[in-house]
Amino acid sequence: MVGVSGTGMGALAILLREIGYDVQGSDASFDPPIGPALEAAGVRCLRGFSAEHITRDLDFIVVGNAIRRDNPEALATAESGVRALSMSGALREFFLTGRRPLVVAGTHGKTTTSAMCAWLLRNAELEPGYFIGGLPKNLPSGAAVGSLRRKIVGSTAPPTPFVVEGDEYDAVYWHKQPKFFDYVGVGDDDVVIVTGVEHDHVDIYPDEKTYVAQFEELARKVPASGLIVCDASQRVAARAIAENAKARVAFYALEGDDTGDITPTWLGAYAPIDLGGMQPFDLFVGGMACGRFTMHTPGAHNVRNAVAALCACADGFGVPVLRARTALASFEGVRRRQDLLGTPGGIRVYDDFAHHPTAVHETLAALRAKHRDGRLWAVFEPRSATACRALHQKAYASAFGAADRVLFAPLGRSNVPEGERLDLELLAQEIGERARAMPSIDSILELLGTEARPGDTIVLLSNGAFGGLHRRLLGRFGP
Repeated sequence: MVGVSGTGMGALAILLREIGYDVQGSDASFDPPIGPALEAAGVRCLRGFSAEHITRDLDFIVVGNAIRRDNPEALATAESGVRALSMSGALREFFLTGRRPLVVAGTHGKTTTSAMCAWLLRNAELEPGYFIGGLPKNLPSGAAVGSLRRKIVGSTAPPTPFVVEGDEYDAVYWHKQPKFFDYVGVGDDDVVIVTGVEHDHVDIYPDEKTYVAQFEELARKVPASGLIVCDASQRVAARAIAENAKARVAFYALEGDDTGDITPTWLGAYAPIDLGGMQPFDLFVGGMACGRFTMHTPGAHNVRNAVAALCACADGFGVPVLRARTALASFEGVRRRQDLLGTPGGIRVYDDFAHHPTAVHETLAALRAKHRDGRLWAVFEPRSATACRALHQKAYASAFGAADRVLFAPLGRSNVPEGERLDLELLAQEIGERARAMPSIDSILELLGTEARPGDTIVLLSNGAFGGLHRRLLGRFGP
């Protein structure tokens, strides 16, 4: 496995070990947590990339999407004659074939919704496999083989579910198409969730039309006997699905959403967070009330995620809604999604992966609703190819509306042309006096250490490590 230390590649390596393969993997480094996890699973870790790692006795080679075609192992793979696979291709061949996929796609909410689906199916005793781009707090890892009973007892047994987070990023350098294309059409009754479509990944999809086209093609690839679950309030997504799907479509929404001429079958009615910090909502299916549901993960966007997961699991896999309600109440969320790291000195410190303006807005709104006392500090590090560009300059100006104080870290990428960069100084000016563009992570640590007070909430928004700010901040405020 070339590039085995990536989140997805590492998880795949461990799954391959679980089904009996002897696995070796190379990468530039094997830092925690992935390095120790690979070694514990029995993966031979080869530091650095070398053509000598590629030998003709290998059964197959999996190449990660971070690997370029001029990598010495990529070149050696091409010359070896050994079969090469992308991560998504390997996942399809070894884990989705013979199973019933539940693919969670969309610009936002994929990881949380995937984790919810895996949890609901597991609690319904359907023994799902899953492959999730994060670490669900209720589950031992982000990936599991699940039950292979169909292969054991014969083809008359129903296939067990396999939940996979369907990333629209490209698969590998020789197959520049979304990974989620490899996850559908495995059988004749795939289930696919599309949470919404907003232009993202501008490094490979230069305009909205190109980006939306990937989801249109996804809709066409879902077999006619399958099911697509789609948010009716997301006009771009709803149109892409409605105009291209051969499969049956189940639309969902929240009460009060503008869904145009679409009447959603599954409807969630958001309710304020209760005194115990739980997020309640009422569920209606086909106009019938199914009762009040509660969950630990707050915010309207998480209610949307929950309604999508409930629809997919109940409508697609026959999970009883009342049983799913009990399971949802014990779902604890995913690390790095509104993840409370601690409350040192009476100051709440959260970690969140949000970087797209819509995700930033929803995350901050949810935390503001949950913690009404004290100030809400939003500390944002733009790191992704999209976040570092001026594409969403105007959208970011309104995304931080729920925060009392906003601090911007320097751009996490230096290779973006100057004329295309997100202008953080201008963004701070547009937001007003409560926002500042900071010169460094050290300066952010110093300002927070001086000005944050007990009762405040700090949320660190980054899809990277944020220079270790999480750990340093917890240490600064004390135990």
